[in-house]
Amino acid sequence: MGETHNHNHNHSHQHHGPPPVVVAAPPTSLPGHVGGPVYPPAEQLHQIHFCIHSNPRWPEAVLLAFQHYIVMLGTTVLIASIIVPQMGGNHNDKARVIQTLVFMGGINTLLQTLMGARLPTVMGPSFAFFIPVMSIVRDFGDSAFESEHDRFVHTIRAIQGALIVSSFFNIIFGYSRGWGHCARFISPVVVVPVVCVVGLGLFQRGFPRVAQCVELGLPMLILLVVCQQYLRRLHKLAHTLFERYGLLLCTAIIWAFAAILTVAGAYNSAREQTKISCRTDRSYLISSAPWIKIPYPFQWGPPIFRASHVFGMMGAAFVSSAESTGTYFAAARLSGATPPPTHVLSRSIGLQGISMLLDGLFGAAVGTTASVENVGLLGLTHVGSRRVVQISTAFMIFFSIFGKFGAFFASIPLPIFAAIYCVLFGIVAAIGISFIQFTNNNSMRNIYILGLSLFLGISIPQYFTQFYDANGHGPIKTSGGWFNDIFNTIFSSPPTVALLVGALLDNTLDAKHTGNDRGMPWWLPFQRRKGDMRNDEFYCYPLRIHEFLPSRYLH
Repeated sequence: MGETHNHNHNHSHQHHGPPPVVVAAPPTSLPGHVGGPVYPPAEQLHQIHFCIHSNPRWPEAVLLAFQHYIVMLGTTVLIASIIVPQMGGNHNDKARVIQTLVFMGGINTLLQTLMGARLPTVMGPSFAFFIPVMSIVRDFGDSAFESEHDRFVHTIRAIQGALIVSSFFNIIFGYSRGWGHCARFISPVVVVPVVCVVGLGLFQRGFPRVAQCVELGLPMLILLVVCQQYLRRLHKLAHTLFERYGLLLCTAIIWAFAAILTVAGAYNSAREQTKISCRTDRSYLISSAPWIKIPYPFQWGPPIFRASHVFGMMGAAFVSSAESTGTYFAAARLSGATPPPTHVLSRSIGLQGISMLLDGLFGAAVGTTASVENVGLLGLTHVGSRRVVQISTAFMIFFSIFGKFGAFFASIPLPIFAAIYCVLFGIVAAIGISFIQFTNNNSMRNIYILGLSLFLGISIPQYFTQFYDANGHGPIKTSGGWFNDIFNTIFSSPPTVALLVGALLDNTLDAKHTGNDRGMPWWLPFQRRKGDMRNDEFYCYPLRIHEFLPSRYLH
């Protein structure tokens, strides 16, 4: 199976080789048009080298898979670095939390690519759970414990209980096909702002964190752009090297530069926050991580169940589902697949609930969602192969068990990851914009919905986030803490706000008479089980799994 951008194969219903690629039609000129060419819509990106069913050679696939592992580490380390100290945990606790999050990321990614969305999406820890987790932390902040470590263990056991119970929200909502029925209200007009803010809504994890150590972050950003987009044009061999592996190369160079600055004493007199951001020896992960440690269920002890914690976590479960849905649409486009049908979205959200249940059982500090940065990596490398992402789970599981080796890569300074995210999040946002080609771009109705959804999708969560940072709680503050957590979590999520606003406007503003403007004739076949023969090609279960499942869950 080779590169697909120069091939166009025909497939039967049973064949599972590389999918048919719709090559973009050549530019045309409108009658009487005196300007430049006009480009017609193209269902699939014709510059993808390896799509969902085609695979690079094994050495290339392994390197690309390792790159996915490196990219997902950044968010994992950032989440653990923020919440573990506030839970009372020490460096050893942080190292174990990171190990558990990476281990569960590998397990959940493998499950999702085999039996869920079947898209090349890495499943990783989600910031959507930050508000309910911090609410649990505050609940035990004033309690008397013999040590801070005891407070940490008690807190994470409470998080476990909340994750276990709230996971049934996704399991039931997904496998009952409720999420799929709700997804029928999504049109291309709604997909545009949702996928856009999946990337743009994470701007705080981009340049603001680059600026925390600008002498590392800014060179990383510039070097990545130069290598990936300019140096690759020097020679044919350089093209492949820099396009597909430029991220690894640039990371190694800047990481080595950071180590030199650290050893040379450049930060000896810097303030503490600068040392944490810039030095390569301030994560304390290598010294704290065990050599070998296999995460296992209830490793922190039996879960603690409290109703108030569960309800708050249910809001995060809903938000992670909305964010994952937008990420799946981006992943489908970047891997050459059709937009995921509603029944695929249902089973993927149901499986995400099972992933949350596993997260709770194994003691992960937060729940799971589809990783936006790894989807952006599909666009950066032009490789959307499912096999590459499945191979990456081997790296996640291996380096989470052999802690010292995993801690070595997890000690990369966070501003380096932030520079990478500036590029990857931008690619995902741009993919969202590309969906606009399937709608009437000249419709003022569409322009109104797109503009309002985009703006409120960024503006409302920014207000909620700033309010939370300044006051320690969200702007919705009633006597019911669980009520506060649900709605503060929902309105702090850009994709969720964009989805709610966009779907509401799109389905209430003259929806019946503007189907063509909304792109519905193009959209509906992809959303039905048998609407397009390629749906089965991309999303059917592997091997003979279908023989053991009820017919309602099949393709």
